[in-house]
Amino acid sequence: MTQSHKIHHVDYAVVGSGIAGLRAAIELSAAGSVLVLAKSNLSDSATAWAQGGIAVALSDEDEIGLHEQDTLNAGDGLCRKEAVALLVEEGPKYISQLIEWGTEFDRAGTKLAFTREAAHSRSRILHARGDSTGREISRALLARAHSIPRLHLRAHAFTTELILEGGQVTGLRFIDETDGTLHELRAGAVLLATGGLGQIYRETTNPDVATGDGMAIAYDAGAVLSDMEFVQFHPTALAIQAAPRFLLSEALRGEGGVLRNIGLERFMKKYHEAQELAPRDVVARAIVSEMQRTQSTHVYLDLTKKSEEFLTKRFPRIYETCQSFGLDLASDLAPVCPAAHYMMGGVKTDLKGRTSLPGLYAAGETAATGVHGANRLASNSLLEGLVFGALAGQAMMKEAPAGKRKGQALPGSPAPLPDNPQAAQKEAAKNGAIGKNGVTAKTPAVICAILAKIRDIMWRDVGIMRNGKELDEAIKQLKAMELPKCEKSGRGGHELRNLHTLALVMARSALAREESRGSHYRSDFPFRNDEKFAKHSAVQKSNEVRFEV
Repeated sequence: MTQSHKIHHVDYAVVGSGIAGLRAAIELSAAGSVLVLAKSNLSDSATAWAQGGIAVALSDEDEIGLHEQDTLNAGDGLCRKEAVALLVEEGPKYISQLIEWGTEFDRAGTKLAFTREAAHSRSRILHARGDSTGREISRALLARAHSIPRLHLRAHAFTTELILEGGQVTGLRFIDETDGTLHELRAGAVLLATGGLGQIYRETTNPDVATGDGMAIAYDAGAVLSDMEFVQFHPTALAIQAAPRFLLSEALRGEGGVLRNIGLERFMKKYHEAQELAPRDVVARAIVSEMQRTQSTHVYLDLTKKSEEFLTKRFPRIYETCQSFGLDLASDLAPVCPAAHYMMGGVKTDLKGRTSLPGLYAAGETAATGVHGANRLASNSLLEGLVFGALAGQAMMKEAPAGKRKGQALPGSPAPLPDNPQAAQKEAAKNGAIGKNGVTAKTPAVICAILAKIRDIMWRDVGIMRNGKELDEAIKQLKAMELPKCEKSGRGGHELRNLHTLALVMARSALAREESRGSHYRSDFPFRNDEKFAKHSAVQKSNEVRFEV
């Protein structure tokens, strides 16, 4: 260890400030000191971007058993039933707690207002301010976290690797992006809750921070990753040239929006009896098929039967964003195409967030609990982060009691950094972090070029439609890449390395699964094969992909 590293001690370390990380940290603060590290602003997470809502069986017309069955149906035979049961049974308790903590979900009079989304048999989606559900939950959890003395939040701290001693995770290393200093954090237990990896694809609805960091550093440390072939592509991302792939929530179709091809024909009836409310993988593939058939780059989402008054009240953020691109959803058809949206796989965990490495836990999109199976049911992701974040926190407290390790106290570490967006942007540009569309003004050209190549390969060969020949070619191209050495300060090189690592894992997992199931579609193996593949893929560093129940 060089003198340039600053060493800190804490009872519990949490990497990520989305719903899973914050909920776990709040739980852990009852037992000891907690430090939450966020690589960007504290509020810059996939949670804050979530529009549609959070699914929970709380309405008078709903039942926990129905929510469970809908989740299992969407998962296409690959959900871990015990994980699904835990999710739907514990969900109402933790949602009620969120409300107690000040989360303001939309209401119809005094009652909670529920909407319906694709593949749900009941209206069970809670939303806030129409289409800003994740932002409201994030606000409430951050407010709660800030009120707890032993819970510290540190923004602009990029975690580069885990520390192992005798096969156990005992801490991590991170870069403070505000000054480029290197730090070592020792902890009784570490939770990874860094979200997803959408930035691995050319087209994605994910925020810039979604570079799979938690999955990659866990893999490098020897942890098992599972179900990495299962990526959900959201069917309806705004398809305007030079505009980001802004997500047009599934709730738009739940409220009556219909899909039309460029000939303005409704087409979903040809592909599924539920039409626009079919599971996401079905809708995404149907859109790709129509785009190929009509030789177009998009289809249309039609909401013109809805009034401006309804749309501005129910979907204020989406309506305003579309207006900024010259689209009035009340009178114009919105061009849409699929984009990478959610990773069903991740770091393999049990029902308490434990990974295959002692001392290491994972929750939220970073984790593979098996709750989503081969295809996530809409709006179950926020609920998973909430429930399994809390459960992971409980397990960490029990298995790594606070104060068990000598010198385990937060006061020795510096005060948390303030959440300062301007400073963060300056530092990210200075240090070459991957930013909007993968680049900043200061990102080295070599990183930009390699990143663009990885994204193109993944979109073309490991995307919505796959086959063995193209997956083989993707693996060869990825293996042949030479990556630049990570700079000591700045995260761009680290993010690139993380994405490259995960791209190879995903391509290898997709090649090994010789069937079509959920979001994984192989044109050379177009049917589901339960005899061989009603199992979860698992892969560790330097090992082949295996399948296990």
